[in-house]
Amino acid sequence: MAGKTDKKKLRSKFFRVAVEGATTDGRVIERQHITDMAASYDPQLYGARIWVEHLRSLMPDGPFKAFGDVLAVKAEEVEVGGVKKLALFAQIEPTDALVAMVNNDKQKLYTSIEIAPKFADTGKAYLQGLAVTDTPASLGTEMLAFAAQNPDKNPLASRKQAPDNLFTALEETEIAFDEVEQPAARPSKMAILLSGLGLLPKPTPEPKEDAAPDANKFAEQLLATFNAQEDRIEQLAEENRSLATKVQNLTAQVASVRKTLDDTPQTFNQRPPISGSGGNVGDATDC
Repeated sequence: MAGKTDKKKLRSKFFRVAVEGATTDGRVIERQHITDMAASYDPQLYGARIWVEHLRSLMPDGPFKAFGDVLAVKAEEVEVGGVKKLALFAQIEPTDALVAMVNNDKQKLYTSIEIAPKFADTGKAYLQGLAVTDTPASLGTEMLAFAAQNPDKNPLASRKQAPDNLFTALEETEIAFDEVEQPAARPSKMAILLSGLGLLPKPTPEPKEDAAPDANKFAEQLLATFNAQEDRIEQLAEENRSLATKVQNLTAQVASVRKTLDDTPQTFNQRPPISGSGGNVGDATDC
């Protein structure tokens, strides 16, 4: 629609969300966990969403609504304290609220992931959620240690999607966003069918950026059009003058004929009646 501005879409660069050996609620992230999550994550199969401190609101406009989605993850070697470890990096698509938190509010963010050690029937680890917060103590090592030591009073238990899932300790995070081009809308099957039957108008092609009109060429074309129109107008005027002359001549001829008829004298005499044979009407005819 004309005048409609497409909303810009943002996507983050890959940033670190977990490292092997990091503390969780009584367990540690194994190297195989990182490998499995990087290899098996598929947002079409099960998309991990972004939440505030792993809290999930039942209402879409609630205070703990989703802040975006995890698009992809990958595993890379990093060096932590002089020791090489395998880390998990994530790429996300944020909501406007998360963008404002990162770019406008300039809050220091920390992330924690939710891991399903044995996802569904695969027997492999899978990324099920990503949490963000600006309060490092909320999911720090002390909180996770308390949760592990007091399973009956674990304040994090209700936040898990499955009892066996584990939360990682918060990682201080820097998130940078890039604008991405919106993919062209794919026509529906019905639109394709109607188009094939010739029942839909052909779309008007978008003008190319490098196809700007040449001002001089346009001026020349415009001048040529005006000249052609001027010649045609002159031709029509000449034809009108010739026609007017012919009409005047014809009018004069008609007037001349009318005058001739008006000036002709009335010399017509009526023929005398027939009287027969010298007036002898009564003479008999001998046959």
